[in-house]
Amino acid sequence: MSTKADTSHHRTPAWRLFFPLAALHTALMVPLSLLAFYHAIPLGLIDSPAAHGRELLFGFALAVITGYLLGPLPRHWLLGLVALWLVARGVGLVWPEALSVLLADGLFALLLAWRLVPRFLAAKKWRNRLLSPLLGLLCLLAVATLVERLTRPGVPASALVQHAVLWLVLLMTFMGGRVLAPAVNGHLMASRRQAGAGVQPRLEAALIVLLGMTPLLAPWSITTSLAASLVAVAGLLVLWRLWCWRPWACRRRPDLIGLLLGYAWLGGGLLLLARSLWLGQPLNGVLHAFTVGALGTLASGIMLRQAILRARGRPEREPILLLLALLFSVAAVLRLVAFPAGAAWLSLLWASALVWSLAWLLAAWRLFVWSRRVSIRPGS
Repeated sequence: MSTKADTSHHRTPAWRLFFPLAALHTALMVPLSLLAFYHAIPLGLIDSPAAHGRELLFGFALAVITGYLLGPLPRHWLLGLVALWLVARGVGLVWPEALSVLLADGLFALLLAWRLVPRFLAAKKWRNRLLSPLLGLLCLLAVATLVERLTRPGVPASALVQHAVLWLVLLMTFMGGRVLAPAVNGHLMASRRQAGAGVQPRLEAALIVLLGMTPLLAPWSITTSLAASLVAVAGLLVLWRLWCWRPWACRRRPDLIGLLLGYAWLGGGLLLLARSLWLGQPLNGVLHAFTVGALGTLASGIMLRQAILRARGRPEREPILLLLALLFSVAAVLRLVAFPAGAAWLSLLWASALVWSLAWLLAAWRLFVWSRRVSIRPGS
């Protein structure tokens, strides 16, 4: 027996644990956040909108990134990362400023950066190397918000959270394109013997530049109008890219339609963001187009596709992929219209949260089903 074979036998794909955990975590955290905000339930980790946003970004989204990008790990490494993540989430609910919580959360983010950042530095194209500083920056922002929690207890870190969302939009635009372009192209080649538009490298480069400048310009009043213009152009380019992928040709592929709908939320969200920047309005509400509509749809679709493909299944035969995309779209619309709706705002917030939670519980169930199929497949 070779040492290499022995080592690989004890390696477990990160997604097997982090995908179901992330789905269950976010299904619970959103309604718990509303209980903490509006019904006086003492949950320190999510007791303000900014704290809720931080937990969804650096608890949920980082867990999804971990599962998707980290790959197979030695069992002790994977269980160690899971333990750090669970301590930060579980103990943090009741004691968010405990040293154990801060150390666990910060160490998880730093270890993730240590494992991921060097991997993408070796890429030949600058567009691929983008992932390295972008992932590193998101992990550093996770640590920065912890430092702020420690040094300024009770003060929500809303500015840092908003900043992180804008960088996450760039990551979703880049990674979503890298998933969708080959998937749509493969479908068109198989069904019509036609090549699709592909990654569209020039358009992708333009989006990287536009969305990379946005977080640097948006926070300052003197450059807000310029940021609004760049965001509007980026939104139109995202929608144009979507059109070039010919979504109407994917109508028999509900798995692809769901991902395309998530990508459409990025384009629409950017146009809504541009409007808010032009008018000088607060960004908290409009950012939910990204964190609910785009992130929910893209993350659930990509997570389930990965699990299905690892089990050698057919994503187009998964019955709930399109349903998930529709549920996340409903949740996003309800959240966006909640506060402008007047007296019904709290009912709409609860409706949005419950639809979101239902969707993620369904996703967690299917992830568990497909994960078991991988584990019982010979040679897996």
